Amino acid sequence: MRAIDSFYFDKEEPIKSCLLGLKAIIIDYNSDFESRWYYRLPCFMYKNQIFCYLWVDKKTQFPYIAIGKGIKINHPDLIQGKRTFTKLLMIDPNKDIPIEKIHNIFDMAIELYAEK
Repeated sequence: MRAIDSFYFDKEEPIKSCLLGLKAIIIDYNSDFESRWYYRLPCFMYKNQIFCYLWVDKKTQFPYIAIGKGIKINHPDLIQGKRTFTKLLMIDPNKDIPIEKIHNIFDMAIELYAEK
């Protein structure tokens, strides 16, 4: 099994289903996104740059979407912490995935890739 596939399928439920759902939502958002194993992370590339990646928080065990260039996005649900490049959108695997919120944040993020 490829490393990127192991990332998803080695997780326990409900985290596995949540991550697979997030992957589908991200890929469906933009046909130009490319799923790639990059820096040992499941990344989604746009214009050869990291648009976002998925990971699981060690403390909470909540999956999250790390938004590339997220530092430039002002949204109340994004967490910066000590990061200088990304912001995180935490996803509760026991609740419905907030697709509209994800799309709203992605709409803001995609505009940053059009900037020169």
